[in-house]
This record gives sequence, C-alpha cells and structure tokens, in this order.
Amino acid sequence: MKKRKERGIEWYEYDIFSTHKNLRHATFLRRGGTSSDEYTSLNTAYDVGDNSIYVTENLSRIKSLLNTTNLVWAKQVHATKIIPITSPHETIPECDAFMTSTPGVALMIKHADCQAAIFYDPRNKAYAVVHAGWRGTVQNIYATTINAMVDSYDTDPEELLVAISPSLGPDAACFENYREELPEVFWPYQEKPLYFNFWEISRMQLENAGIQPHNIEIAGVCTYGNEEDFFSYRRDKVTGRHATVAMLC
Repeated sequence: MKKRKERGIEWYEYDIFSTHKNLRHATFLRRGGTSSDEYTSLNTAYDVGDNSIYVTENLSRIKSLLNTTNLVWAKQVHATKIIPITSPHETIPECDAFMTSTPGVALMIKHADCQAAIFYDPRNKAYAVVHAGWRGTVQNIYATTINAMVDSYDTDPEELLVAISPSLGPDAACFENYREELPEVFWPYQEKPLYFNFWEISRMQLENAGIQPHNIEIAGVCTYGNEEDFFSYRRDKVTGRHATVAMLC
C-alpha cells in the first residue's frame, strides 16, 4: 500500500493492483476537502450531518482527481445486497456492494471504521467494491460478493485480487456482547478479552471462499487510533466518511 498526494488530497493505492493499470482505485484520507469541525475535511457522506454544499464540493474534487464525471454510490445498510452496475445513471437501491465490467464507471464505498474492499478479476476485467462492517462480516458479504462475480462474470476465485482498506483494528474492536453478536467461528480471533481481529476474520473468510492467500492485501491500519488521517465512528460518533473508489479505464 502506498500513500499518494495531489492538490492537497491524500489517498492510498494498493500494491496488489500495481501491475493492473486499467484499474484506477483509491482509498481517500480525511484531508483536502472543504468540510469543517467534526467532518474535517474530505467528508463524502450527505447523511451524517455535514453541510451538503461541502459534501458536493468534496465529491467534485474526488471526481476531478480521478478524471471522471461518473461516481456511483448508495445508502449502505450493513446487509449483503450486491448490485450490478452497467450505467452511472441508474437509480441505485440500498445496498452494500456494487460490481461491474463497464469501463468508466467509478464505484464508491463510504466508510469510517468499517472495511471497504476492492475485488478485481483481471481475466474478465470485472470488479466489485464492498462495504463490510461487523454485521456484514457476520453475514459473510465477501463470500456473497465472490459468488455473485462467479455467476455474473465467470470469475475464478483463485484469480481474484482483493484489497481491504484501513479499518477498525484489533486494539479497538471491542464486543462486550460477542456471544450474542458474533458467531462462534469468530471467537478464536479474540486477541484479548472482548477485542477481536476482524482483519484476520476477513482473511479467513476470503480464503475459505477460494481466494489465494498471496492475492489478499489487508491494509492493517487502524482508523480508530489515527485521528489525523481517519474518520472513526467508534471513536467520535459524529464524524465524516471516507471514500474508497475503483474504476476501469
């Protein structure tokens, strides 16, 4: 993973996609936007209390940086619905993942502590972007995404490349009621009492779904502990949202 900066905006790009120049992608950090106070400064969500004028400008800056006028997102609901996208002008229902093989359509996931993942099938030139909080992980949205790509694009899971964004780390992922909230298969990933390593839970789910270990890149950076770079819902409650965006060129 490498950090980039341009026009005051900072973002990460993932090493796993470095040889695939037709996949433009970024996980944007919180600097370089126009929002203020709790939302400083590159907040990308309209529904968290920020001034919509600032959000619109922030999204415009992201589109300009990516050299696209087409940016697709949805209201995310911590479920497992995956929407295929063929046009940026579609009406998008509530969902937590998109997939496409259409060039020029930039798909965006909004997140603060949750994982944002990019799945890329280099043979069939198809990709998906996924929002996975703990509820989505419990429902195994990653396996659902892989199955959807297999059905829609004839994807071979062993060929899929996957990158997972900075997200809540094991030192901050406290679940006091884990016996009611988390399945028993997650319990071995409790690194200290009540604290769980969702990075490794996600790795386990991906490998169980057929992803090769060397085709997985997990950022391993905790959003909770770095207020300068990251929004964190668990840390601040009222806060902005990052954007993770991918687009086929």
